[in-house]
Amino acid sequence: MLLAIDIGNTNVVAGIFRAKALVANWRFTTDNRRTDDEYGLELTGLINATLPAGNREITGAIIASVVPSLTDVWVQVCRKYVKNKALVVDPRKVPMPILYDVPGEVGTDRIVNALASWELYREKGEPMIVVDFGTATTFDVVSRNGEYLGGAIAPGIGISCEALFRRTAKLPKVELVKPDKCLGKNTVHSMQAGLVFGFLGQVKEILKQLKKETRGKPVIVGTGGLVNLIQNAEKIFDKVNQDLTLIGLRMIYDKK
Repeated sequence: MLLAIDIGNTNVVAGIFRAKALVANWRFTTDNRRTDDEYGLELTGLINATLPAGNREITGAIIASVVPSLTDVWVQVCRKYVKNKALVVDPRKVPMPILYDVPGEVGTDRIVNALASWELYREKGEPMIVVDFGTATTFDVVSRNGEYLGGAIAPGIGISCEALFRRTAKLPKVELVKPDKCLGKNTVHSMQAGLVFGFLGQVKEILKQLKKETRGKPVIVGTGGLVNLIQNAEKIFDKVNQDLTLIGLRMIYDKK
């Protein structure tokens, strides 16, 4: 069985694969102050509660990280608590051509998502756009030939919501749900309208521009923690897969 770990700016997501099936996954808060022992003990408890033979069933580990200070922490977690040497993904060595000015600047999660989307959802002769709703919202374009072309990065809706709450004296923290109408009749509904419809408009406009630049009829793939919020507000994705990054890590491990 494979342990796949995606270290993001807000959450660390760990998943267990049995062959190609994702059988369990968990989220941990990204915290530079936590040690390998703290993360390791928490992870071990979850694994032992899920797998009959616990850690002994895990035969491999792979890590994608956009938080360099935590990469070695999780490498040590795998070594000490899972008894495996983790493969740390280098985006420059992922089996997909990267046509970026400096390939090493591409976030590991972005290229992993692009690879997974291409393997799962490609349509002959068409490009692809992958939108990941994480701490930042990333838009990544894959050419009709399977090359990573680049994309766009925008502030995530969670960042916008938190900034609005923290930078204003009288506005409350609100639940991120789509209101029935954009015309809010109270403060909570007005904030929800601005956040959700504003964010939806941002996503649609960036997709509009990227579609012009890629030509063809790109396959639009959505992933990330808030993808369902957007998809439920308006069906703009051809495919939705919240486990895309973990699946991409499993694919990379299988190809090594």
